[in-house]
Amino acid sequence: MLEPIYAVLDKIFGPLLVSTHPLWVVTISGIILGSFFTLVNYFLVDQEKMKRLQKLSKEFQKEWKEAQKAGDEKKLRKLQQKQMELLRLQNEVMKDTFFKPMLVTMPVFIIFFNWMRRWYLEVVVVKLPFNFFLADFFHKASSLHANELGYIGWYILTSMVVGQVLRKVLDMA
Repeated sequence: MLEPIYAVLDKIFGPLLVSTHPLWVVTISGIILGSFFTLVNYFLVDQEKMKRLQKLSKEFQKEWKEAQKAGDEKKLRKLQQKQMELLRLQNEVMKDTFFKPMLVTMPVFIIFFNWMRRWYLEVVVVKLPFNFFLADFFHKASSLHANELGYIGWYILTSMVVGQVLRKVLDMA
């Protein structure tokens, strides 16, 4: 079903994938997709609502700790009611945060990773100077060693860094 899409991607990017080191291809892909996913979240999620929720959560935590420290049962019961309202608001925001952006990003993510897998399935993209602590878990069915990252590992690291920097620059919640 996705073969026509992969054929187009191979035609456009195939020569680049063959002539360029996998480190650069995956790094650039991580930068582009990490930026894309962050920007989708920025435009589809109500950032003011998210910031308000974070502020309310911090205030609630502070009040809760103070009431517990003081042993004020009446205030704790009152805060439990406030907690229910806060949970309702969190659920509402969570639906908005995950559903809308996921409709846009999930198809791109699935197409990209399945296409990259065709090129870089067992290719070492980065050799680390240490053994990665989760590598044994992820590399059980792989020829990669504990000090090697494939395209998925390097993509995740690259896109996470880019996403965090972009979130800070855009002042996202």
